[in-house]
Amino acid sequence: MSVDLRLRHDRLLREQAVSMFERGCGYALTAGRLGVCAETVREWQKTYRAIGRSGLLAMGVKYARYDYETKVAAARAVVDGGMSKPEAMVRFGIASATPLKQWCRLYREGG
Repeated sequence: MSVDLRLRHDRLLREQAVSMFERGCGYALTAGRLGVCAETVREWQKTYRAIGRSGLLAMGVKYARYDYETKVAAARAVVDGGMSKPEAMVRFGIASATPLKQWCRLYREGG
């Protein structure tokens, strides 16, 4: 029997975090109350702000796929347009900063 180690926190825990975000709690308070690493909750909050409740709760269920145009537009907005990565995540509906960072690197390299 294999165990999926990519998803370390269950949906119920993320639902509790979303409820706290919706009540105006920050990531540090939420992390403390739920007993989860603050950096993890900070990433959840970024995802929640970028793609909403359903996106955060779908973590581990499906992988987000982005078309070429979205990748280039997001990278261009950050690299050439001076947009912050969190702003680009919200504008383009990107669930994680990790692929955006990779797209920006590739864009800078001309790829």
